[in-house]
Amino acid sequence: MRPDGELQIESGFIDRGLAEELPGLALRYTGVERGSGRSSPALKQRLRTLSNRFAGPQAVQLRQRPIPWAYRAFYRQIGLDPDEQPTPVEAIALERMKKGAFVSQNLLDDALTLAIMDSGVALRAFDADRVEPPLGLRPSGADEQLEGRPAGLPPGTLVVADQQRPIALLFGAIASGRGVRPKTGRMVVCSFQVQGVPDIAAEEALWLAVEALAAG
Repeated sequence: MRPDGELQIESGFIDRGLAEELPGLALRYTGVERGSGRSSPALKQRLRTLSNRFAGPQAVQLRQRPIPWAYRAFYRQIGLDPDEQPTPVEAIALERMKKGAFVSQNLLDDALTLAIMDSGVALRAFDADRVEPPLGLRPSGADEQLEGRPAGLPPGTLVVADQQRPIALLFGAIASGRGVRPKTGRMVVCSFQVQGVPDIAAEEALWLAVEALAAG
């Protein structure tokens, strides 16, 4: 965030071939000058309030809303079954139904839960001191590996990458040491946009997450 209070949002790079194959795909990210930690009572209360207004009927109707539906369509386009591997917003909703509430975990996860449920947009965060911007989306190359996984990545796997290496699978695992840890001092929060998700929604999701982090 800039000194004037405005959120500084960067647009990530997109591999040219990927942009042609998957129009509408975009990555935006912003830095947060803090780590995670415990959620404040106020943030936990926001989760309880969200739990009370999100029940069975809302969960059933969720996938029919335009933004969640856009992620379901994108999943199918890249060969994922959203009924087997839920989209980020649906995964959080399913946990709510299983546990009976949005259960507080930590500051980062609680902030992302609130922002994802309010916006429908996919978000995730990385340790800002363990990645090398610019960040972007590209297919994996030959002999590339996601740190912490024993097998190499099949060439063409969609990954989130920094200047040096893949740091996560798109909508999948984060490389070892690149995610937010207890010792993380600074974070970078990313929003992932697909066709059918408006620009304003992708940016609003980042605002919601940063606001929750600042207040929590």
